[in-house]
Amino acid sequence: MSEVIQDDKVIVFKLKDEEYGIPIEHVGSIERIFNITRVPRAPKFVKGVMNLRGVITPIIDLRERFGLETLEQTESTRIIIIHVDDKSIGVIVDAANDVVDVPQEKVEPSPEVVGAVNADYIRGVAKIDHRLLILLNLEKVLSVEEFDELSTID
Repeated sequence: MSEVIQDDKVIVFKLKDEEYGIPIEHVGSIERIFNITRVPRAPKFVKGVMNLRGVITPIIDLRERFGLETLEQTESTRIIIIHVDDKSIGVIVDAANDVVDVPQEKVEPSPEVVGAVNADYIRGVAKIDHRLLILLNLEKVLSVEEFDELSTID
């Protein structure tokens, strides 16, 4: 009996002109932006915290985290609530598009440079139909130390 390799389901979102994917098992919800409270002395990419259904959730701007130019928020701007290592954090993205299946055979190793995004943040790149999806390595996007610091913000 041969081992069956399952496809990954990913949430697709946009930053600038690129499409990125986060494994759906890490996504709690997709929210509109509302009432973010600034946190003093936080890194620039940390926008603050928000009260999401009774849970104080740190919010970061993924554009700033990746060193991309910042833009004004639009109707399509969203916060994706992600869960990594039993912690939750919201990431601000330009738009959250859809959910797609990514067959393992379509995933290629991360190139050394993908735009302005640090190659360490990328798990791989998938070519699906006429799309190129950059698959994020969430553990690297939020290093354990930063994640712990953000999760203790009151």
